[in-house]
Amino acid sequence: MSTIAIVAGGPTNNIPILQSYNAEINTWIGADKGAMTLLNQKITPDIAIGDFDSITESELKLVKQESHHFEIFPIEKDETDLELAVKKALELKPTKIYLFGVTGGRLDHGMASIQLLYKLIEEKVSGIIIDGSNQMELKAPGVYHIYDDPIYSNISFLPFSQKVIGISLEGFYYSLSNTTINWGSTLCISNKLLLEKGTFSFREGILLVIKSRDVLN
Repeated sequence: MSTIAIVAGGPTNNIPILQSYNAEINTWIGADKGAMTLLNQKITPDIAIGDFDSITESELKLVKQESHHFEIFPIEKDETDLELAVKKALELKPTKIYLFGVTGGRLDHGMASIQLLYKLIEEKVSGIIIDGSNQMELKAPGVYHIYDDPIYSNISFLPFSQKVIGISLEGFYYSLSNTTINWGSTLCISNKLLLEKGTFSFREGILLVIKSRDVLN
């Protein structure tokens, strides 16, 4: 079992302290500006990849010098830097991929990042997007346990496919039994666990699971 973390070039104020995840990460990948984010957080990129159009010449020189493996691509290309990083990560046959720095900036990039989670499901790899306020992952049909997290205490379930059939929630403040939710439904927004562990299950569709916390102004 191996875990890879990809850090993209999203706003640094929306990226948590990466060192706190260091113990479980086997490989750190910096996508474009994300490589500088890693270096700024005192983590050496195992792989730096992208077109690096978002950093200065001096930063590029530093990334190339400090990274264990460096790949540069043309600015005009079919894939985003993040997708290149995901493809590189999949070559290493991980069981889990964390994605940092992929939200909080441009909405189109954020939406595309969530859709990349579907690619990971197809590859049977667990993919989790993490930022300062949220953790997001997609789930295929099955039965899952979810544990209380004091940082991300709100739990929401959204249909990623047009509908999710047979969803049940046990151990939650708002329980549910064998229900169908469709695009546009807010039925499963902002739930909480009653104890340390809850269970959710569904029979058909793709489910977006979001653990979040309230941000105080």
